[in-house]
Amino acid sequence: MRSKETIQQELTETRTRLSAYLAREADMLSKDGVQLYTIGSRNLQRYQTSLASVQDMIAKLQKRVRELEAELAGGSARRAVGGGPPPRENGKR
Repeated sequence: MRSKETIQQELTETRTRLSAYLAREADMLSKDGVQLYTIGSRNLQRYQTSLASVQDMIAKLQKRVRELEAELAGGSARRAVGGGPPPRENGKR
């Protein structure tokens, strides 16, 4: 089992990364976060970084923060979900 200091350090680092990703997402969603190109009558707008990849990382970091907080509180770091195949319609497996 890891020490509380180790868990707390990882939690602090993960929260710092999460804050950076949230700031990047906010920047991307502002007017300054989009590059606009105009060629003739066509316009192209694009982000310098993929918004979807930033949002995916935000979700992963939020999940990791919850895991670390649970581990720090003495709970399980990860939770098992499910336990087998779903029951059939007639109630038998």
